[in-house]
Parts: sequence; structure tokens; C-alpha cells
Amino acid sequence: MLLLVLNSLLVCLNTALWSVLICCFALLKLLLPIPPLQRAITQLCNGFMWAWATLNHKLLMMTSNVEWDIEGGEDLDKDGWYLLIANHLSWTDIVVVFSVFKDRIPMAKFFLKQQLLYVPFLGMACWAVDMPFMKRYSRQYLLKHPEKRGSDLATTRKSCARFRHTPTTVVNFVEGTRYTPEKQKKTRSPFDHLLAPKTGGIAYTLGAMGEQFDAIINVTVAIRKIAPCHLKTCSQGG
Repeated sequence: MLLLVLNSLLVCLNTALWSVLICCFALLKLLLPIPPLQRAITQLCNGFMWAWATLNHKLLMMTSNVEWDIEGGEDLDKDGWYLLIANHLSWTDIVVVFSVFKDRIPMAKFFLKQQLLYVPFLGMACWAVDMPFMKRYSRQYLLKHPEKRGSDLATTRKSCARFRHTPTTVVNFVEGTRYTPEKQKKTRSPFDHLLAPKTGGIAYTLGAMGEQFDAIINVTVAIRKIAPCHLKTCSQGG
């Protein structure tokens, strides 16, 4: 338990450090809307994300007896475009995915809800590294405003337009939330160790930039209490 608290604290401190630094450059990017300069700042902030992932990996290796068992992924390229899909066990999945793939593929990006753009620090930091923000309307809203149908996808495509000339990895946790036995039972998932996948996120991603992807990276994360942390990947050409 003490080790879990220590690891969580160190990862949080590391995240806070790089988030503040990214936010400082985000302000510069916002105040100086010069496209070449903005692209340069984005690349610099992506470097900060790489440093964050690298330091997280080193912290885990120093404070925990983690053994990695990784299968696949030998044919990946940092200059490619990928859609990475994975199961979701806990908040550590993000740290694990970044630790394993930081030197194999372009820096990973997540589709975020439009509302997160206005969260202090978090929204600005995500905007600085070109995380794509998506605006989705509820079914009830679309029934009242049918003219809005399709505009959410158009917004997502506009957000992804900047990736046309920059190698990118988009991450999607297809279950939509973290797995727990309670959720598995409540949602009547047909799987023993997974929640039923939600296709909406993948559909939006493919609809916005599907023609750009070179391959889909299918990741399975399995964290065992005694055996090593197992991560299996396979990629399929788009």
C-alpha cells in the first residue's frame, strides 16, 4: 500500500511539473498566433510529453519491481499515423502505454470532450500539444435541434486537420471507462475480463481522420500481482 501511495505521489508530482511548463508555452502560443511559431511550440511541448513519459518510466523502475513482458510492435514507426485501441484497467494504463510506446510511435493524443478545454491548466496544456477536442451532442439535443446533425463530426475533423502533416497516434480506450467486476456485471458484458466495447469513439476517430492512419495498434494490458506486467500489441494496416 505504501509503495502504491509513493508511486502515485511521484507520478502526480512529475505530471504537475511538466503541465505547468507546458502551460507557460501554451500562453505564448495563444498570444503569438503565428502558424510556424505555433507549430514549433507544439513540437517543443510534445518533447515535454516525451520527457514526462520517460521520467514516469524511470520512477516506476526505481520504486517498483516491475517486470515488463511485451509482445509485438516491432514494425512500428515514429513517422507513421496510428489509431491505438486498448482495454482500460486503471489510471496506470496511461502511464504504461506512454512508457512502452514513447520511442516507438508518435506521441500519443487523446480525443477530449470540448468541456475539458475550459478546465484550468489541464485544458490549456492539452491544447498546447494539439490534443483534438470533440463536441458531441446528446440524442435528446439532436431531436430538438436536427440542424445540428453532423456538426459534431465536422468539429472533430477540423480539430484533426492539423495532423495531416504531422505524424500522430490517437489513443482510444474502447470500453469507455475503467474495468471493474461491478461494471462488468451491471452492463452485462459478454466478456469475463472486459466491458463491452463502445464503438462511438472509434467511429468518430475513423470518420475524422481514418484515411490518414497507416495501421491500427491493438493493445491488451494485463497487470498481474505476481507475474510480470504483460502487454501484447499487434498492428494491422489501414
